[in-house]
Amino acid sequence: MAKTEETIQKKEVQQAERAERTRATRVFTPEVDIIERRDDILVVADMPGVDETSVDVTLEKNVVTIYGKVQPEVPERGRPILVEYGIGDYERTFTLSNEIDREKIKATVKNGTLRLLLPKAEAAKTRKIPVMAEP
Repeated sequence: MAKTEETIQKKEVQQAERAERTRATRVFTPEVDIIERRDDILVVADMPGVDETSVDVTLEKNVVTIYGKVQPEVPERGRPILVEYGIGDYERTFTLSNEIDREKIKATVKNGTLRLLLPKAEAAKTRKIPVMAEP
């Protein structure tokens, strides 16, 4: 019976990953750079077309979700004959470890680049331990 419950739980998780969307648009996974520094971790996400009014960063339990909504540009005159540039929203999630101080997370966006600063908790920061000579 335990195996049956385990199988059901796995299916529920798989279904949640493929959730239906209420907005008919493409959703892209933004490319990111993750840089670990002494006191923090910096996540830089490439999200062309988003600004501070169209991007959301949420934290629920240990999961940070980045979601950016992009509105396609509609030409005033004429109609597009060929469109090669893919327009769509952006979404990416990250699971945080206990090393991150959740109360001090900051996010900024400029020119379609989101910078997410994840400060390390005091207990996780590297510190120099002095070495003393024994008498």
